[in-house]
Order: sequence, then structure tokens, then C-alpha cells
Amino acid sequence: MPTINLTTEDFKKEFFDYNESTDWKYDHETPAVIDFYADWCAPCKMVAPILEELADEYGDRLTIYKVNTEVEQELSSVFGIRSIPSLLFVPKNSGQPMMQAGALPKEAMKEVIEKELV
Repeated sequence: MPTINLTTEDFKKEFFDYNESTDWKYDHETPAVIDFYADWCAPCKMVAPILEELADEYGDRLTIYKVNTEVEQELSSVFGIRSIPSLLFVPKNSGQPMMQAGALPKEAMKEVIEKELV
């Protein structure tokens, strides 16, 4: 499954509408990773192919979304994104998400995914 570009409106539908509620609600059977990035960001460019590989490896057991912080400024500000890349690891069935800033190596990402998500 390829990575999916996520807009602010899609986020409000898929995850939760932060204008309506302060309670996190992602009620899906598939955990997710959200990559906050920018096209000009060198570390983001290093992480992008790793996320594509992980999307292929995990297939339908994990969904990987990408949020362009330059385009989706509202969503980025909701999460207080100050450095990119930042990865939000989202467990299935309304578990609390975990934010990790910085370009993680593939093995570190897999460790978090295996331990916290799948």
C-alpha cells in the first residue's frame, strides 16, 4: 500500500475533528503513521523512501500518511510541529498517538511500529 497524502479536511474525517472535540478518536482496525514533512527539507527527503519501503512491507496492516507542512499549516499548528520531519505513530482503536521528531532510521521506525502499533 503506498503512502497517502493527508489534507486537513481528510484528517478531520479520518482521525478527529479538533474543532468539534478535544478527544482523540481514530477508530480504525489499522494503525497509522503520519509523516509531517516539507518538500525543501533534506532529512524529510531521506525519510520518504524509508516510509515507502515500510508501506510496502506492512501492506494492509499499517497506513502511512504524509502531511505537507507548507500546504497544511493549520494541521501542522494543531500538532505544534516545530521541526520536520515529525512522525505521529497512531495506534488502532483510539489509542493515544505518540509524536517523534527527527529523521529516524528504518530500524528505529520498525521498532516503534512493532512495539506500539501492529
